[in-house]
Amino acid sequence: MALSASAASPLAALGPGSLAGYWRFQRAVAKAQLAAWLPAPGSLLVDISGPYASASVQAAGRGHIVIRVVAAPPAAPPRARPAGARPGTVVPVVADPASLAFLADGCADGVIAEDGALSRQLMTEDLAAEITRVLRPGGQLLACVDSLVLGMALLAEQRRWANLTYLADAEVVLIPWPDGTITRCFGVSQLTELLTEAGLEISWVRPRTVLSPSMVDHVLRREPSAIARLVRAELAAGQDGADGLFPAESFGISLLAAARKPPGPPGQR
Repeated sequence: MALSASAASPLAALGPGSLAGYWRFQRAVAKAQLAAWLPAPGSLLVDISGPYASASVQAAGRGHIVIRVVAAPPAAPPRARPAGARPGTVVPVVADPASLAFLADGCADGVIAEDGALSRQLMTEDLAAEITRVLRPGGQLLACVDSLVLGMALLAEQRRWANLTYLADAEVVLIPWPDGTITRCFGVSQLTELLTEAGLEISWVRPRTVLSPSMVDHVLRREPSAIARLVRAELAAGQDGADGLFPAESFGISLLAAARKPPGPPGQR
């Protein structure tokens, strides 16, 4: 089986089903979490998110220059950012999302890796190291990955009971989708270790959502306008992890992490 860089996000692959309200809620939460993370306007951000994410448009709307990495066809050379891009601009760059070699060291104020971008790469460690390289000292990362909860659900659905039994002891968890593509799933400790070994400092790791999908869907079926209150409740619940970390693995199909590259000497900040 091969890992596909264009594998569908869990939201797209699982489909709306009977939890249409929850998927709408999850998208609203993701936008609110990104809005809270975004740095001051005028920053240069690199977005390597999957094809279903809308982070680039949102960040550009907040006054940032966003380099949007778009998956390249085989053997296609990267196309560089045009000079003179202004704040509020999304600049598409056709390149391999697994490699940021076309970017200079320390050029970016932030990197956005939404929609499971790190989970789509088999050698996630290499991509994490590239992210650290292109960030300036003090630069920020926002990354969303597929969780062990999602991995266990997929294995159970496929009746891979033997694989499910040994999942907790595995150092690298690769889960096949029904279409033959693979996602790399992370627990809190695995994601923390990945980013720390890449040279980043963890700000926090938390589930994308902790509110029950069935509860959210039930509320929105009865009162569609309640989504704003639910999002506020979710953001408040997401702050409850001790020291910014959730030790339990029992929440949500996605984990969200914020990290930064350590500040350098004064002349390099």
